[in-house]
Amino acid sequence: MKTFVISGGTDGIGKAVALARLERGDQVVVLGRDADKGARIVAAAEESGAADRVHFIQVDLSLVDATRKAVAEIRSRFAAVDGLVLCAQHFRSTRLVTEEGFENSFALYYLSRFVLSHELADLLEAAPAPVVVNVCGPGIPMGEVRWDDLGRERDYTGIDALMQGSRLNDLLGVGFARQRPGSRIRYVLLNPGGVRTSFSGEYDPAMAEQIEAMRKAAKPVEEGILPVLAALDTPPDQPVSASMMGEPLPLEGPAFDAEDADRLHELTVGLLAARTA
Repeated sequence: MKTFVISGGTDGIGKAVALARLERGDQVVVLGRDADKGARIVAAAEESGAADRVHFIQVDLSLVDATRKAVAEIRSRFAAVDGLVLCAQHFRSTRLVTEEGFENSFALYYLSRFVLSHELADLLEAAPAPVVVNVCGPGIPMGEVRWDDLGRERDYTGIDALMQGSRLNDLLGVGFARQRPGSRIRYVLLNPGGVRTSFSGEYDPAMAEQIEAMRKAAKPVEEGILPVLAALDTPPDQPVSASMMGEPLPLEGPAFDAEDADRLHELTVGLLAARTA
């Protein structure tokens, strides 16, 4: 029996992956903010006879301190983690700053994934074939990292914040592997394409109309999770890899630049250290 930790596991792709792994006899730790949705995951597991293999941790992943408390709880329960699946995301048409002082999209879509990836690394190393699957946006030719304004204080738009988050996650994957030469952990950057999920977010009218059109054209979630399940079943040979809708992507160009990955890692460590202080 394998153990998987899934952030954003109460909805959409994360929920579907959690239920699929439970059906296969695995143990699943679901991280999510909504207690009612968490209860529904637990109830579904109970109905299928998997009540003893599902664990819900209620956590606001947009908060670094809360994310680290969730990490501590995982540590208290498990000696090893076979796979970490990163799905938590929430779109905001208007800019929001968390109580810790970080822009919400940056905190949820990037910082939580950085903290979970690095601070669960030792539990992953304890598993025989560990893998991190970061469901993000490799292969999308959009988005820039605003190095002097990661919180998008200037001219904020929800799309720009989302696309920057995708670029940051590309660099997170590259940086994770560079920080751990020789590690057995495989870091997979995975873009499933358009998937018919809830598209969690708070949208202005124009964006809401676009989202509805996207939802109608998107593939069913059962199809969208297949590349995720495949990566969990058979992690790639490479320390870091990227794919879009099941097709491998070359780790080339500015999206995967090693120097930028190192720069982002150092910058993020500094931000988190300042938060701790």
